[in-house]
Amino acid sequence: MARQTTKTSKSSQGTARKTASSAKRTVKFSNESLQKFYRDMLLIRRFEEKAGQIYGMGLIGGFCHLYIGQEAVVVGMQSAISDDDAVITSYRDHGHMLACGMDPKGVMAELTGREGGYSKGKGGSMHMFSKEKNFYGGHGIVGACVPLGTGLAFSQKYQDNGQMTLCYMGDGTANQGQVYESFNMAELWSLPVVYIIENNEYAMGTSVKRSSAQTELYKRGESFNVPGEQVDGMNVLAVAEAGKKAVEWVRAGKGPYILEMKTYRYRGHSMSDPAKYRSKEEVNKKRADSDPIEHLREKLLADKVYSEDELKEIDREVKGIIADAVEFAQNSPEPAPEELYTDVVA
Repeated sequence: MARQTTKTSKSSQGTARKTASSAKRTVKFSNESLQKFYRDMLLIRRFEEKAGQIYGMGLIGGFCHLYIGQEAVVVGMQSAISDDDAVITSYRDHGHMLACGMDPKGVMAELTGREGGYSKGKGGSMHMFSKEKNFYGGHGIVGACVPLGTGLAFSQKYQDNGQMTLCYMGDGTANQGQVYESFNMAELWSLPVVYIIENNEYAMGTSVKRSSAQTELYKRGESFNVPGEQVDGMNVLAVAEAGKKAVEWVRAGKGPYILEMKTYRYRGHSMSDPAKYRSKEEVNKKRADSDPIEHLREKLLADKVYSEDELKEIDREVKGIIADAVEFAQNSPEPAPEELYTDVVA
């Protein structure tokens, strides 16, 4: 009976949280935080633009899923956790790697299948890891990251080390059965995990409206008493504030939390996707009205945090970092044939 009372209390608190995204923001961000948000998002944007370019040149093989348009989600969320916390995601993962502090040189080298990459050139775009940065992939199987992320949180709870996990997924993943098994386990055991659903409106080429009976994805945990909230994922400040609240909930020992980030990708699902399932007008309007980098850029100028010249200099510096990453990747050798037999678990 006591357990039921606790669950009811958690459920009612979760319901109250669901309306939080419509409330006026209360968190004040320092100029230093705003500057970091801008620089981190710009780094991801420029990296992904270059990745798309060199993919077209044949320097990247296999699949490549770009994060252009969704930068505010990972940058805002990463600001809410510590370096000791774990991060795991699916295959649209380059932005997450960079936001975790992974070196652009190592990420670009991995994209191009070079020895200097984070997985020694054997993982490619979808399968990179960095134990040093507590980044656990990059997973090509839809939904695989969710039970794995739940397992990471179980380990943290078992070890009682005060750490937690951010588990990112897409809106298509939210329809996978293993996701609900994970939600159930996480709530039963009060695991320290925040599930972030990056709802970019299209699961591959299928609109959420056509593939999901319940299109408000933050409600997917209701039957398990997992609280949720819908957030403007194109606004890094809204994401950072929602992330802070969710992380506080988890660190207080209250169990998992779901954040649905309403975001949008400007490119196709992958580089091979012509994205004919939506109009150019739709993409252009979303970009003009809601671009996360431009939105913050306007705020930085209006608040006199940066001048136009300073913003241009930041862009030049970021482009220089990306150019160095490409040069490093091109100069790094391809893996030796015997690498086929290393790092294999049997």
